[in-house]
Amino acid sequence: MTNSTFSSNFNLILPAGTQIVTKIDVKKPGENRFWKQGAVGVIVKSPTDNSHAYLVKLPDGTEVSLRRHEISIRKQFQSEGLQLRGQFLAEYNLYDRVIYRCVVGSRAYGLDTDRSDTDIRGIYQAPAILHWSLYGIPEQLENKENQECYWEIQKFLVLALKANPNVLECLYTPLVETLSLVAEELLSLREIFLSQLVYQTYNSYVLSQFKKMEQDLRNTGDIRWKHAMHLIRLLLSGITVLKEGFVPVRVENYRSQLLAIRDREISWEDVNQWRLNLHQEFDRAFSETKLPERPNYDRANQFLIEARRMVVNS
Repeated sequence: MTNSTFSSNFNLILPAGTQIVTKIDVKKPGENRFWKQGAVGVIVKSPTDNSHAYLVKLPDGTEVSLRRHEISIRKQFQSEGLQLRGQFLAEYNLYDRVIYRCVVGSRAYGLDTDRSDTDIRGIYQAPAILHWSLYGIPEQLENKENQECYWEIQKFLVLALKANPNVLECLYTPLVETLSLVAEELLSLREIFLSQLVYQTYNSYVLSQFKKMEQDLRNTGDIRWKHAMHLIRLLLSGITVLKEGFVPVRVENYRSQLLAIRDREISWEDVNQWRLNLHQEFDRAFSETKLPERPNYDRANQFLIEARRMVVNS
């Protein structure tokens, strides 16, 4: 949690019923004794602002007045030590653990221009000590400034097994910049991730996105034409996956038509009709595909276990 988040939470008025922990020793009314710092209580009355005190009931029923800086929310107090994750991970440069780095997006599709970004995706493999630690590992490393994103290896495999289009394209892009032995083995197994789930995943995403674009068209009179281009490209890709058993990344055969969508040279009606025709072709490909109903979970799991063993001592 960032300092700004702590600051904003600190300035919030805590509602009655919130359990708190005292940050100071609290004197017992009328006695020369104290409740030790760390006593538990519950707020029974909140002030209108943080310049006034809270009325807090302690376990024996005694009510005392405490200011905001004298109390902590119990749930936050108990998890404070667990918020050191960032400091712990900072000792490791996880970008040095990238085992697979590739180019995806417009440059990989062959739809790029001189102004196109270079989208980098890939996989990182954390050392075993991080898996064993209390703090765990981030599911992905992201550097938005450099258009980079690296998934932790297990997260990558899970997404691939779910037929995530972005992840499957990573396995089939021709533009590979970093390839470790583990990643090389993964690419040799990439067909185990292809299944009929492609039909559901790709179709459902395109349907939902076209619905949103139709709403945008009604509300604003315009859509994101580049996004429409990529949705059509996704349907073309899904059809090929079901028919031929591989993920096509480069789309030279459709380059001119796709760029025409991006450049608004095709009407929305024609784009939508192309989309509907592709859905029908997708349906036919689904009914005839030789791909298995599900991906090969066992082989993916075996690969992950073997990959984990390789970093036990690293």
